[in-house]
Amino acid sequence: MIPRYSRAKMTDIWEPATRFRIWLEIEAHACDAQAELGVIPKEAARAVWERGAFEVERIDEIEQETKHDVIAFLTNVAEHVGPEARFLHQGMTSSDVLDTCFAVQLARAADILLEDVDAVLAALKRRAYEYKDTLCIGRSHGIHAEPTTFGLKLAGYYAEWHRNRRRLAAAREEIATCAISGAVGTYANIDPAVERHVAEKLGLQVEPVSTQVIPRDRHAMFFATLAVIASSMERLAIEIRHLQRTEVLEVEEYFSPGQKGSSAMPHKRNPISTENLTGLARVVRAAVVPALENVALWHERDISHSSVERMIGPDATVTLDFALARLVGVIDKLVVYPKTMQENLDRLHGLVFSQRVLLALTQAGMSREDAYQTVQRHAMDAWKERGNFLDLLKSDPEVAQHLDHAALTGLFDMGYHTKHVDTVFTRLFGEA
Repeated sequence: MIPRYSRAKMTDIWEPATRFRIWLEIEAHACDAQAELGVIPKEAARAVWERGAFEVERIDEIEQETKHDVIAFLTNVAEHVGPEARFLHQGMTSSDVLDTCFAVQLARAADILLEDVDAVLAALKRRAYEYKDTLCIGRSHGIHAEPTTFGLKLAGYYAEWHRNRRRLAAAREEIATCAISGAVGTYANIDPAVERHVAEKLGLQVEPVSTQVIPRDRHAMFFATLAVIASSMERLAIEIRHLQRTEVLEVEEYFSPGQKGSSAMPHKRNPISTENLTGLARVVRAAVVPALENVALWHERDISHSSVERMIGPDATVTLDFALARLVGVIDKLVVYPKTMQENLDRLHGLVFSQRVLLALTQAGMSREDAYQTVQRHAMDAWKERGNFLDLLKSDPEVAQHLDHAALTGLFDMGYHTKHVDTVFTRLFGEA
């Protein structure tokens, strides 16, 4: 976790003190259930809640000798609880604590990320309505295609982020799973009722069949979902970066007073935030392959996944949380230049209406092959700046046989391309 790309609310989830506090809660709730079952004295369960404590530094010190973090933790807690500590961890194995804790941490991280996604959605919706009718050129292969609106562009991103929210909510539900099943997951030394109790207290579901560890397909899906969200973030960031290029300049990241763009060139105004988001997306996606490789553990368990998850858990969630907050700022403050959008629309001298001319000629009786060849010939001349596209069409006798000048002029109407924008917005956002 790099402080430069971290926010405290998310990093707190991954602090050692937080992890050990969750461990203590797991052990204490398990003691309560064991006491109800008569496995341990009720006084022992109360002692864990009343006197249970730990020190991170002491746990680290003990672990230097034991080479086992859970044993080090239990030893430190026992120093506080006293003789009743012998009833801690009855019938449990380390994975019961580690995996259940990891589930709690990932679920809490998902809750923060869901708030982040909601903020992205709110920003996109606001700006989409703001520029719902602002004309701009749509591009395919990076080349001018046909007119659209900037609001419609943003609406498309909103729809994508709405899907991302559903995916993340599903991933959170799947990962929020508790396993307190003992060695190799048979419950031989611990009653399943203990697991149910701990799960209920921590807001988790019970893992139907654990093999001493929670199956890692759940984790793989969780990190894959984060990666999809990161890719959506990058797609929007790249669109902004392209539209900010000097030759395009339809939008621009907010450039604050006193901000500097280059140590060498005082004139520079660079898209540094969206470039940063592109880089951070790569970091989040980097967690996916290790998470997938964690699925194939040996037999009922091994710990090859452990070192991976100690890194990708905090790194992926902290990075994505920071990146999403930055993305919201970019969207909220994005500077939009409608005048430049119109200028770019006009750069190809009307070529953006070529399809409509093609369709009109075919509807007027010309074969599609002949119509395409005719329209393309004049389009290429206009592309090479040999004339205005509409004027070239009007001067063609063959075109005149099918469409008069008034009909041709009517085909060059921007409103034709925006007539269903309201329909799309209603379908996406509902009635205003």
